[in-house]
Amino acid sequence: QVQLVESGGGLVQAGGSLRLSCAASGIPLSISAVGWYRQTPGKQREWVATITVDRSTNYADSVKGRFISSRDNAKNTVYLQMNSLKPEDTAIYYCNVRSPSIDFWGQGTQVTVSS
Repeated sequence: QVQLVESGGGLVQAGGSLRLSCAASGIPLSISAVGWYRQTPGKQREWVATITVDRSTNYADSVKGRFISSRDNAKNTVYLQMNSLKPEDTAIYYCNVRSPSIDFWGQGTQVTVSS
């Protein structure tokens, strides 16, 4: 059974930092690109970042230069380091593993940035 579990969310003041984790079981993240998404009430889920198997990363313009994704294959975990947080970063953050035959999501972790 595949399970993705996000953690590390919380309440932080604007300008602060958080590190989110996406821990996987039942699937080796080492052979998968992992995406980070976020969603606020009433809005569609928004892509935030992707880290590939070879550790290449891509970021949405809204977070570029502030967020950094990394992976620890030994721990089967992917991270999203979020710096210089802004109130508009407030959302539930999800990690995703997807291929033509699979599409797994975690339950999400709430990030709230106060002004």
